[in-house]
Amino acid sequence: MSLKANMVIDQGASFSATVEVTDDNDDVINLTGYTANAQMRKHYTSLTAYSFSTSISPTTGVVTLSMSANTTNTISPGRYMYDCELTSDVGTIIRIIEGIVTVTPGVTR
Repeated sequence: MSLKANMVIDQGASFSATVEVTDDNDDVINLTGYTANAQMRKHYTSLTAYSFSTSISPTTGVVTLSMSANTTNTISPGRYMYDCELTSDVGTIIRIIEGIVTVTPGVTR
């Protein structure tokens, strides 16, 4: 079961968030051999997706999701859905986090 967490992204600003992947005993999971993929969409069936850049620190179990200021500047303010999935080196896919993203409008140009 994935973690539920909502996020706020400021339009036109750099964004970064981290997720520590742990087991049921709160022990860090070694993510060696895993890749991450994360996207946000206006709704589940939306064809337009905004991808997060992802990085994994395998031995600490930390996955980082990020977007550049240039990328967030192209996203219209509003409410979106997101998730992040990990794929193991043998093809097993697990969703580690999901939730709502609120993109707040920027004023400074």
